[in-house]
Amino acid sequence: MTLCCRCLPAARPVATENAVGAALAMAATIYLHWAATPYTWVRSGLYHSIISGEGVVHRLHSYAADLPAHTWRRNANAVALSCACMGGQPDPWTIPPTKSQLEALCQEAAAVARSWGWSAEQITIQRLMTHAEAAANRDGRDAHDNYGPVIWGGTGERWDLLQLEKGGPPTGGEQLRERVRQILRGDSSPGLAPQPAPPPLQFRRASSIEARGLPLATAIDEHGSSWALAAELLERYDLPYQWEASRRRILVGALDVVPLYREDAVQASVGWPLVEITLAQATAPVILRGILREQRAWCRVLEFAEEFAISVAYDPFRLLERRGG
Repeated sequence: MTLCCRCLPAARPVATENAVGAALAMAATIYLHWAATPYTWVRSGLYHSIISGEGVVHRLHSYAADLPAHTWRRNANAVALSCACMGGQPDPWTIPPTKSQLEALCQEAAAVARSWGWSAEQITIQRLMTHAEAAANRDGRDAHDNYGPVIWGGTGERWDLLQLEKGGPPTGGEQLRERVRQILRGDSSPGLAPQPAPPPLQFRRASSIEARGLPLATAIDEHGSSWALAAELLERYDLPYQWEASRRRILVGALDVVPLYREDAVQASVGWPLVEITLAQATAPVILRGILREQRAWCRVLEFAEEFAISVAYDPFRLLERRGG
């Protein structure tokens, strides 16, 4: 079953945004934020991905979708990545960005840059910037009045990642860009050495479970979790979908699904290329992530069931019907 999804925009070198009556041509850009929240804050709508305090990346929206309100007058053809931090009151620095967050932020930014074909040398302030820099028009676009840091002549309303630690130099943007360049080059530097590539998750054996009264082929990983082909699960539950191989994305046409944004969502540390299952809506909410294995998209069976409100029974493990709620 397939689904027409003309409503979803693709990431392109140039896009057009209408903001306060003005059409602003914007090149593809990655914006880096902090959310001014506790470390555990994860909420869809504002950012494409949020990184919690321990460095877990929560993919909330497809990077091909434009979100409306992350960076003023700069929301078109842009990806917004945010660290859940700096929410301390009255001192935001009581919840500072953690090293794990900043490393995950740079790793994710590098992954987006790589998917767009950018090299390390192309990581400039015009392509990758903090909200502090964007607010102050430090990229030279002059997209709006200066609402950035006071030290750059702004009103001080936004200063995200101006500094990476309390009392640190106001060079957070360039520090983060240099780290992204290092990741893309595979270089290392003191204190910021790239982590070795994780070994791929191992699959131990083939198996089968019952889903809606019929057998469903599965694969059991080294932790005992069951995985199945995403297409077979979607077809079994009559969910229309479209596979976009070039973006490693499955678009699902369902109006009765609300993503749970689980704490244990599949991360890059699984060691396989990641695949996202996304709702075919304008903001393209990400339901869950799986892996590309044998050139096909696989996902964890239990996670699929929980996201799509499918009843589960155990001893033996089997999937029943979609009941909602």
